[in-house]
Amino acid sequence: MKVTQEKLPASQIGLEIEITPEMTKQTYEQVIQNLSRSANIPGFRKGKVPRQILLQHMGMTRIKAAALEELIQNGIENAVKQEDIPAIGQPRLRSSFEDLISNYEPGKPLVISAAVDIPPEVKVVEYTGLQVQAEEVPYDAAKVDEVLDQERQQMGTLIPVEGRAAQLGDVAVVDFKGVIPPGEGEEGEAEPIPGGEGTDFQVELQEDKFIPGFVSGIVGMNSGETKEVTAQFPDPYPSEELAGKPAVFTITLKELKEKELPELNDDFAQEVSEYETLAELRSSLEERFQKEAADKTKGNKQEALLNALLQKVEVDLPETMIEQEVDAMLTQTAIRLSQQGLDVRKLFTQDVIPQLRARSRDEAIERLKRSLALREIGTRESIAVTAEETTQRVQELMEQYSEEEIDTEKLQDVVENELLTEKIIDWLLENSTVELVPEGSLAKETAPEAAEESEPEANTEE
Repeated sequence: MKVTQEKLPASQIGLEIEITPEMTKQTYEQVIQNLSRSANIPGFRKGKVPRQILLQHMGMTRIKAAALEELIQNGIENAVKQEDIPAIGQPRLRSSFEDLISNYEPGKPLVISAAVDIPPEVKVVEYTGLQVQAEEVPYDAAKVDEVLDQERQQMGTLIPVEGRAAQLGDVAVVDFKGVIPPGEGEEGEAEPIPGGEGTDFQVELQEDKFIPGFVSGIVGMNSGETKEVTAQFPDPYPSEELAGKPAVFTITLKELKEKELPELNDDFAQEVSEYETLAELRSSLEERFQKEAADKTKGNKQEALLNALLQKVEVDLPETMIEQEVDAMLTQTAIRLSQQGLDVRKLFTQDVIPQLRARSRDEAIERLKRSLALREIGTRESIAVTAEETTQRVQELMEQYSEEEIDTEKLQDVVENELLTEKIIDWLLENSTVELVPEGSLAKETAPEAAEESEPEANTEE
């Protein structure tokens, strides 16, 4: 079999395959034999249909089409093996099937044109000495006190309050009923708010605990007092019919309580943690938030470096790889949504899936370019993961998820891939210059550019 190769865009190899006369004849005769054994033609026993009757009954075109399907499939498969082509995905027929039927004559050579995707050639123009900026996430010591205060609040005891008005931080027990008043200049009665009433409702007097105006209206009230309070539903709001609308609540303050918080001492630390002293608990929280800040800073450095690397990569991605990456992304999304208790079948409908695939395409291309660039750098710099490193990480994960069923072989592949990626990125960090800048500064720099880019569209719309 004669095969001619041609390099095509998108990492494809074009194949022109000349199938020998012997094969075109042999396949045609084999199809006739198979059909004669299986065809049901009135007046003839199965397997005893004369050749000429079979040809008249089935039609020459139908028989040629059946033979041609076999010739195409076998021809392309054999050509890929013969030429030792590292094909990915399914080959595609470039010839017109109708033209092939017209040109196909058993016993004469047949030329088939096909294309097959292959792994792309990756060119990393530059990957050492990269210079980037990344935002540094500082350690915020106030987070330690915030966590401790949250724990104190949860352990707080409610004590009845008498002889003073409600203030922020209290817990109020109220009856309330809300209505939507008629708009300005409109006639009619106020409309009750669906679900907008309650009896013995306990509300913590913090502004973020209810819609704007409700809590501030209670502040200053005394037990037993009834008052009309004006509030405003935010926009957006979960209930669209209420979004942005004003409301009036009739509120009766029935009881007022304040929280008595536990003392911040060693007993408190023992109650809320495994530590014996408050100093140990504080030290643990400090270490945790310092690590979080360091990890976020490192993540910013890696992201900045990978974005810079992306500009140095030249790769012509085959469609098969892009589609496979989109498949993987949508599968990951489906698994995550399913774990959150959502019905994936209702979200991923036949109408929605094409839209999701189209929206995922750019991200899939970027992910592939990053991954391929990192692997190319790893190969060039002989960066590898040892079997001991992989085994150790796998054992750690198996212990961590000991109660779950895990495919060990699959886990090993995932771990090896992650460890290799980590090593390559760490090597890049060591061989690049990353300038740390204050958190939020890079976002501020890009904001004016984004605004300028959007101005022409705004002017056009006007």
